[in-house]
Amino acid sequence: MGIREETEKKVFAYIEEHNMISPGDRIVAGVSGGADSVCLLELLSAYGKKVPLSMAVVHVNHGLRQDAGEDAGYVEELCREKGIPFFLTESDVHRTAREEGCSEEDAGRRIRYRAFRQAAEAIGGRKVAVAHNSNDNAETMLFNLFRGSGIRGISGIAPLRADGDGISVLRPILCLERQEVEAYLRERGIPWRMDSTNEKDDYSRNRIRHHILPYAEQEVAGAVGHMLRTAGQLQEAEEYLREQTEEALLRCTVPAEAFTVSGGTSAVPAEAWALPEGAKAAPGVSDSQSAAGAGTRNRNAMRYQIDAGAFLGFRRILQGRMLLELLKRLSPTGKDISAVHVRDVLSLFGKKGNRSISLPFGITARRQYGLVILECAKDREQTGALGGMTQMDGAELWQPVEVPLSEELFQKPALYDLGELGKMEFSAFFIKNTAELPQNRYTKWFDYDKMEERAVIRTRGRGDFLTIADGKGKTVHKSLKDYMIGEKIPRRLRDGIRLVAFGNHILWLVGWRISEDFKVSGDTERVLQVRLLKKQGSGTEEKDVGAH
Repeated sequence: MGIREETEKKVFAYIEEHNMISPGDRIVAGVSGGADSVCLLELLSAYGKKVPLSMAVVHVNHGLRQDAGEDAGYVEELCREKGIPFFLTESDVHRTAREEGCSEEDAGRRIRYRAFRQAAEAIGGRKVAVAHNSNDNAETMLFNLFRGSGIRGISGIAPLRADGDGISVLRPILCLERQEVEAYLRERGIPWRMDSTNEKDDYSRNRIRHHILPYAEQEVAGAVGHMLRTAGQLQEAEEYLREQTEEALLRCTVPAEAFTVSGGTSAVPAEAWALPEGAKAAPGVSDSQSAAGAGTRNRNAMRYQIDAGAFLGFRRILQGRMLLELLKRLSPTGKDISAVHVRDVLSLFGKKGNRSISLPFGITARRQYGLVILECAKDREQTGALGGMTQMDGAELWQPVEVPLSEELFQKPALYDLGELGKMEFSAFFIKNTAELPQNRYTKWFDYDKMEERAVIRTRGRGDFLTIADGKGKTVHKSLKDYMIGEKIPRRLRDGIRLVAFGNHILWLVGWRISEDFKVSGDTERVLQVRLLKKQGSGTEEKDVGAH
């Protein structure tokens, strides 16, 4: 059996194992012109001779390379030869990233999936096929492992998943390694396009692709295939834990009127809840009362009430997952809550007394008798992607701005609109020495390699702190409140000062100082530069802040 027959047999079996395609399906295939996507197109065409299906192709030109138009022309010609409908989307990734307040990588993905959905609607289909292979899966697993992701992150890429709006995303060639993809095309004499950006080491994923994964494959035979099988097992474990988390939430979240304290009801205001279809209320709580089901399903709900006693009856792994799920639902994007925030909320369950903590994005967690209450000050659906000033109950609130610190910053700065204050610009570059640090009050340099995945531009919150040099070669934590008092910052100004933060750790109190932990040093190789670009006539007072 030749390479062509072996490859088609392997992929067809993988498609059928995961029930990806049924007779009569109308499928949209994303084809960039690279080896993987051309292989996907050829294999789907071959499978269509076995199982009746109709197909259309989407090509997205992101406007990032001068030769991108040639890629589009190549894919269009392939489709013409096969008689397959061809949809071309031309976009400006840089502009989309600025307008939607996300990284260019994320903007590119959003543009592609919008194009896929539009094409699916045009042909009356609900399935999209994309061309990830086993090496892509292994790279994703390693990247997420190095970042400290949980089981969901290190389980890699799923062969089949729902992408919202009723669209299913298929990955038929996930079972093939990159070398198998190229061997299949070579045997058939089919050329493909090369993307020069994939050859550079500017991105973490590319460095994993070019250096770490090849070394692993050299030292451990079949490493990529082993990781694919492990990914499948982890995905099964993640699905089981997801189901257990949902069930645990149903048993732990309660409405105010169903929770009694010392013979009376809790003082927490009752919320209007409705159980999702098919859900059951917690033991002893009627369907009409139960906040459990509604809390775990209603994405617009702004308050969750957790029975501390019931919560502590579950294993630690489920406790963390329950809190992570609820906090994500309260956050603007669902992607900006980290392990440190979960730990902060967990601390409320271990101590008695009524206490509260402030979290990013206006989320508050508080202990009130036997409840821990998570709530958000404002419905996130009314908050713009870039944040800004809004009105709530007559008070002016600043909505936080999420800042992905991705390696796209080395290619192009990212700008974030802060309303009347101006704009904040994030960029990154390599440096050989640190002799000329900027002294401008509104331009700061930081060690990029000490950064977390995402930062937030916001105003102060409870628990915020900076790290300050103690004069003895070490750093100490100083609460932001104490720092503001020591600097004699007027009380009326404190709530309006912008800051850049990771959780409660302040990276930069804009106009004042930065945290010692992120300072550029003689060992720094990559720098994150953050600049506040003020509007003309803002009237902001300048002052020399020295080494701050």
